[in-house]
Amino acid sequence: MKTMPSVFLGHGSPMLALDRSDVTRSLTALGERIIRDYGRPKAILMISAHWYTRRNLVQRTDHPRQIYDMYGFPEELYKVRYPAVGCAALSDAVLAIPEIGAEADNSWGIDHGAWTPLVHVFPDAGIPVVQFSVNGVLTPRQCYEVGRLLAPLRSQGYLIMGSGNVVHNLRMVRWESRQGSPEAVAFNSFITAAVERRDDEAVIGYAAHPDARYAVPTPDHFLPLLYVLGSCSGRRVTTFNNHLELDSMAMTGYLIEE
Repeated sequence: MKTMPSVFLGHGSPMLALDRSDVTRSLTALGERIIRDYGRPKAILMISAHWYTRRNLVQRTDHPRQIYDMYGFPEELYKVRYPAVGCAALSDAVLAIPEIGAEADNSWGIDHGAWTPLVHVFPDAGIPVVQFSVNGVLTPRQCYEVGRLLAPLRSQGYLIMGSGNVVHNLRMVRWESRQGSPEAVAFNSFITAAVERRDDEAVIGYAAHPDARYAVPTPDHFLPLLYVLGSCSGRRVTTFNNHLELDSMAMTGYLIEE
C-alpha cells in the first residue's frame, strides 16, 4: 500500500450532509481519487474542529457513537446515519507516540464535523474512523508539530483528515449570501496561496494577517489545517471546493500528496 496523503476538508453548515451540489460532488470525487490512487485506507484519523479539548485525546472503541452536536436543523438531518466502526490498531498507534502523550477517551463520538463530509467522501461508511481531538491549549505551532508526530501513520495505510474551515465566523454569517465578504476572500486567498506553495510558516502565523480576527475569531475550525500540514511534507497540493458562502464561511479544502 502506498503512503496515504493528508486531507483538510471545509465542512461548513451541517446541512452539507443532505446537500447535492458542486461542493458535495467534489467531496465524492476526492474519495474516489484517494481509493483509485492509494487504495482503500485502513482507517481514518479524523481531527474535527468540534472535538475541542484541553488535552490530546483519541477515541478507542470498536463502535464509536454518531453524535448530533448541532441544534435547530430539519428533522431529516438527524436521521442521517454514518455507522463507521472504530480501529483499535490506529488508536493504539497514536497512544504509542510518547511525544504526543495522548489519552484514550470515548466521551465524545463521531461528530458532525466528521460525518457530514464523510457521507459524501466515503458514503459506504466502510472505512473505520478514529477521532483525535483539537487541543485548544496548544499554540498553532504546537498543533503543527503534533501533526508531524502523526505523519508516520500515513505509511501504515492510515488517512489523516482534518475538518474545519479556513474562514469561519458565525457572528458575521448572512444566510442569503452565496459568496464571501471582502475580508473572507482576502484571508482565504492568502491561506490558499500559502498552502499551495507550502509556506507553512505563513499558515502557522495566520494571526498576523489583517483579516485574521474576522476570519478566525476562534481557532477551533482553523487548527485542524495545521495538524494536516504538519502530517505531510509533500509539495503536491490540490485545492478543491475553493468556494465561499454565507459571507463568512470558506469551504476550501486541500489534498496534500508526496
